[in-house]
Amino acid sequence: MPKKEAYLDHVHTLVRAYGDVLARAGYDAALIHSGSIVRKTIFDDQDWPLRPTPHFQHWIPLAEPECFIIVRGDRKPVLVRPMTTSFWETSPEPPAPFLLDAFDVVHELEVPAGKVARVGERYERDDAPLAALDELRTKKTPWEIECIAEANRVARLGHDAVRDAFFAGETNELRLHLLYLEKTQQDDPETPYKNIVASGKNAATLHHVTYRKDASGAPSLLVDAGATCLGYCSDITRTHVIADRSDAAQAFAAMVSKVDAMQQRLCAGAKIGRHYESLHDESHRQTSAILREIGLVRELSIEEIDARGISRAFYPHGLGHSLGLQTHDVGCASTKPRADNPFLRNTSIIAADQVFTIEPGIYFIDSLLDKLRSEEVGKYVDWNLVAALSPLGGVRIEDDVLVREGGVRNFTREALG
Repeated sequence: MPKKEAYLDHVHTLVRAYGDVLARAGYDAALIHSGSIVRKTIFDDQDWPLRPTPHFQHWIPLAEPECFIIVRGDRKPVLVRPMTTSFWETSPEPPAPFLLDAFDVVHELEVPAGKVARVGERYERDDAPLAALDELRTKKTPWEIECIAEANRVARLGHDAVRDAFFAGETNELRLHLLYLEKTQQDDPETPYKNIVASGKNAATLHHVTYRKDASGAPSLLVDAGATCLGYCSDITRTHVIADRSDAAQAFAAMVSKVDAMQQRLCAGAKIGRHYESLHDESHRQTSAILREIGLVRELSIEEIDARGISRAFYPHGLGHSLGLQTHDVGCASTKPRADNPFLRNTSIIAADQVFTIEPGIYFIDSLLDKLRSEEVGKYVDWNLVAALSPLGGVRIEDDVLVREGGVRNFTREALG
């Protein structure tokens, strides 16, 4: 559990920051709603577990519906926590008693006087200066940094267990998913996103969550899974391969090793003042080098492979995204990426105290490769090698990093090694 002093400092920082935002936008106060219970469908009476409003969680990790935080200038914030009499379900208690010490706690809402910025699902987006409030989440306080570090440490328990089970012969995706939840002690609603557990060819589906319920027997496994700590997320991907199964598995293992080395170089390249999109571009140059080194693309130079966009058929997604209270957090994509980077979720200028992911990959996605095969540049691809490696799906390596003046802090390598 991160320390009380760090949390109180975090809330004081938010009081000042919100005060500045509200004053500039001409508001007297902010009213932040925790969220409401949502029905799964209109056809039955089951509800989803509450996923609190991120702006509310920015202040306190309290998963209770119909709560409010009132922020007025530099006053102590008010937490409105209604009394509940439901006998169907009870909300979890605050993870630590000291979290309530930062607020004046009341049980009934009195909307403050003046012009009020309203933040939450029930309000229109123009009811508050949301872009400015989102911007506050791009740079992390010491409290947030320790929460993300702990979320990485929790995720390690699941990743280690799944890796060991896979090398011991387990290839049933559902069982591996359940093992991850067991070891992290976080149920599906608590995880930052649905775990991606993909064996063999399934790793070519970037968000594969329709788990196989039988043993695939595949020699490769991609696990993209995180954990939460007090509302903050980790997002980690590792790819494993049993290399002695076949020549193709050995070649795939070599590719995994090269992507891992590239990923660590890209993490080191996250420098203050650099455009994140330029780091994404560098990831394509280095991916082009790997495609040439392992023989997937022949005759062309690395520069030609990159210039002709061949790497984009093997690596179609963005290099990474902002990370915090949401897996794909806000504030770092206020400008659009170039047209040739349509899925890039971070277009910011890298700054101190930002936290984001670095996650390059190489995949064998049939629809993209079919298109490449039909193009003139397809003649430079070794389609026999593609056919040999395709049953192993693809590789992705993903770490969570904090940018500092002296270089990056890699939460994931700290936790997983």
